[in-house]
Amino acid sequence: MVDPQASLALAEQVAETARRLGLETALIGAAALAVHRYTRGTEDLDLAVHVDPHTGLVDLQQALETEGLRTELRFPDDDDPLGGVLAVQLLASDGEPVAVVEVVNFHNPGRLAPTPAPQAIARAQALSDSALRCVKIEDLVALKLYAGGLADHADVVQLLARNREVDLSAVRAAASPFDRDGLLESLIEQALRSRDRQR
Repeated sequence: MVDPQASLALAEQVAETARRLGLETALIGAAALAVHRYTRGTEDLDLAVHVDPHTGLVDLQQALETEGLRTELRFPDDDDPLGGVLAVQLLASDGEPVAVVEVVNFHNPGRLAPTPAPQAIARAQALSDSALRCVKIEDLVALKLYAGGLADHADVVQLLARNREVDLSAVRAAASPFDRDGLLESLIEQALRSRDRQR
């Protein structure tokens, strides 16, 4: 069974190893939502990177395997909006994973479309008492719009509803370039209505 605390420690190890290789990472996904007051279940932690998968991800994979971790690297095809995923596991003595981290790469050399990841990673904020950095709310919204699934849209509504102090102009500036379905304003309106119901 995956242990959330063990996954957090593993994410810190992966981030530190990446940093030694000159690769910057940032917490995204459900764990980043939780940092920003929206908690939903997840068994793994996601770290964003923006590197060439054939060099940066391969180097990180080799370094982590040297540290005794199990890894699986999935390369992208040219149509993939992601640039590959490196799954990292810490195994118990019985061979079962006790911690899981996915390093999600947003640089696909075969795809020219821009992504919000470079800015999100660069602006990520350090977490207290941790080696991890987490993307800011506005960049998390941009990443969710870039992903574009129904669950991602629902996450945007809940994220904005739970963070009344968020600067919506900053959200619009960061996320609008990646709002390919034209849904951002509708999602903001839903979040504001949800806030009103919670009063």
